[in-house]
Amino acid sequence: MNIEPRCWYAAVDWASEKHDIAVTDQVGKLLGRLQVKHSGEGLARMVDWLVASTGSVPGDIHVAIEVPHGPIVDTLIEHGFNVYSINPKQVDRFRDRYTVAGAKDDSRDCDAMASALRTDRHCFRLLSLRNPMLIELQEWSRMYEEHGNDLRRYVSRLREQLLRYFPAFLALDGELGADWKLALLECAPTPRSAATLSRLRVTKILQRNRTRGKDVGEILAVLQQQAVITSPGTTKAAAAHVAALLASIRLTKQLVKDAKVHIKSITDRLLDPDTDHGEAAPGTCVSSTEPTSIARDAAILLSFPGIGRLNLATLLTEASDCLTARDYKALRCLGGVAPVTKQSGKSRYVVQRWACNKRLANALLHWARVAVRHDPASRDKYQALRARGKSWPRALRAVADRLLYLACAALKSGTLYNPDLAGKNLLVNR
Repeated sequence: MNIEPRCWYAAVDWASEKHDIAVTDQVGKLLGRLQVKHSGEGLARMVDWLVASTGSVPGDIHVAIEVPHGPIVDTLIEHGFNVYSINPKQVDRFRDRYTVAGAKDDSRDCDAMASALRTDRHCFRLLSLRNPMLIELQEWSRMYEEHGNDLRRYVSRLREQLLRYFPAFLALDGELGADWKLALLECAPTPRSAATLSRLRVTKILQRNRTRGKDVGEILAVLQQQAVITSPGTTKAAAAHVAALLASIRLTKQLVKDAKVHIKSITDRLLDPDTDHGEAAPGTCVSSTEPTSIARDAAILLSFPGIGRLNLATLLTEASDCLTARDYKALRCLGGVAPVTKQSGKSRYVVQRWACNKRLANALLHWARVAVRHDPASRDKYQALRARGKSWPRALRAVADRLLYLACAALKSGTLYNPDLAGKNLLVNR
């Protein structure tokens, strides 16, 4: 007869200033409640209270929380508690166990999470402390994305201002956020100043920004078009706004470059600069003398076509648990490439999965898009799906799904990507 070891179930409803905690025994009896401030002293008090309330050791206490990271999670894991992440949507469903009227408060949320963990612990993810290098890599990866989003917003605002008084500038070829365009606009922020530009001045701007293939005469012809008529003060006000936006764009572009440099530096450290994995023959085993399993995983993933350092950083940080477990099913759900089937009675339809990690989903689509251009097997699968009438995003998700399957297989076997074997496993109808 197997006797389950005695254990306790707790839940933390976290907030920015205070946290509510509840703890129950293994049959669901409430042992106590506590509210602590978000501070070092408050979190230490929480740990001591959990141990005192149960009279047990931290390893026998299972704690549920809605976030998979943060100082609360780090504190609990550091002291040996078993911490589980529960999605807020799941908490909302479990709340109906206690009320169907839609009532909500922090103590009821604690009861719902502790009860859910007690009855359905196998459905939730056990958290663990991550490698410090992965934490650093994730921070720079997210900063890179945030700065990129900021840059696009600033460029859009710049376009709006130019439409007010200087639409001719938008007729120039190339991206509006290009360095040579920013320098040109800084030199001639208004139609009147642009009309006085000389060929020599424009040539120097192009040379300084290492821009080739641009005809100086065509640029001057565009800038010296007849200016639009604006109300008094509009040009001066909009030009001042443009000057401020130019400073913001330059700063943000530099932040994007710095983040990219840091991502490359961290991934180089992960890959071990003394060993060149990129020159290993396809299908050969990666050396087992690598310092960590993360280094082996990074080398294997980077051997796949189309992934790149930025996508590698996103995969390693946003899906670290799934990659460590080599869990293909969890990985494809987390990345949004696994479809969702809804069936009731005679009705059955399949829709795109929206409940996923958006950063990981974008990285997988970008990986698939580049792989279609450089990998024959991925290109064949993409073209076959398009020929069957599948949309561009749907075909890319299928390519990404196949790449994830191959990546998990390569991680399990510890081998680099082999295009010959991958071509044999091309399942168009999969």
